[in-house]
Amino acid sequence: MSLLRFVQPHKIRFSECDPAGIVFYPQYFVMFNNLFEDWFDELTSIGYANYIAKHRFGLPTVHLEAEFKAISRMGDQVWLELNVEQIGKKSLKLRQRCISREGELRMSAVQTYVTTSLDTHQAIPIPDELYYSLTKSIP
Repeated sequence: MSLLRFVQPHKIRFSECDPAGIVFYPQYFVMFNNLFEDWFDELTSIGYANYIAKHRFGLPTVHLEAEFKAISRMGDQVWLELNVEQIGKKSLKLRQRCISREGELRMSAVQTYVTTSLDTHQAIPIPDELYYSLTKSIP
């Protein structure tokens, strides 16, 4: 299985919605961050929590583009999808999408993460285990 594409179901929760009962747009970024962490845990043996806390590596966002196509309502069942678009020496570019069960695109984002040292807060090359995990997933 290629982990360059990762999909999981998600139910839109009350806590993700505004008073109109639709997803409050910043909540999509929370959903995508949770998706990213789940993907990372599947991708690597160290897991996201250890990557950050134990190994002192970071993956901050350095560029983000978003497009909102249709609303999602409380109770909707959707698919959250992550696709690796580019692997650089120090960065990853991911496309993340929220899609209805019927296939309607609700929202998409292209997000670039850079690998950093949490001690120096400087960009560093993608750590070997992460880089290996990413490149071995390429078909």
